[in-house]
Amino acid sequence: MVTSRWTAGPPQAAPPRRRGVVLERAILDAALEQLGAVGWKGLTMEGVAAGAQTGKAAVYRRWPCKEDLVADALVAGMPRVETAPDLGSVREDLLTLCRQVREIMYSPPGIALRAVIHECDEAQAERFQEVIVGGVVEPTVMLLREVITRGIDRGEVRSDAANGYVFDVIPAMMMYRSKMCGSEWSDQDLEEMVDQLMLPLLRPHEV
Repeated sequence: MVTSRWTAGPPQAAPPRRRGVVLERAILDAALEQLGAVGWKGLTMEGVAAGAQTGKAAVYRRWPCKEDLVADALVAGMPRVETAPDLGSVREDLLTLCRQVREIMYSPPGIALRAVIHECDEAQAERFQEVIVGGVVEPTVMLLREVITRGIDRGEVRSDAANGYVFDVIPAMMMYRSKMCGSEWSDQDLEEMVDQLMLPLLRPHEV
């Protein structure tokens, strides 16, 4: 009689059953991880379910398509800069704010958002317009407004610089060059944008 030298190990415990917000958070986190790993085109609802250790039916019950799932994951996961830098000069405030925005862009949710921006077609991109504007652009513009308004009060910035065109420059440049040029936004890149573009734009008119 032949006997095996292998013995069965102890049975593996099943993963704990999660419900409600705990399960939803796991699914949203898994969606962001999948986006960072395989991009928008490679993301599947089945892959998200596997990453969240749940069945795909649990995903589809909450989100009927991956556009809805990814939009909610980005909104829930995107970090925010809560307060505007106040370091005593508009240059240092702008540089600090730009570095904080860069950190958001290269956080896991930021990388996921960049995957969406790079890979979505035009129709899909419209679905994420509010996520991009509401989650990244508008918060950045609000903080830029505060930085520039303080600069006006200190006499560093011309009085008519507090307008939408000026506020849009930094987020527009950072989004455009990240998408179209693959820019990683080094410290030198940020300093050049502030010194060569923003400060001349903000400088008070000579009398």
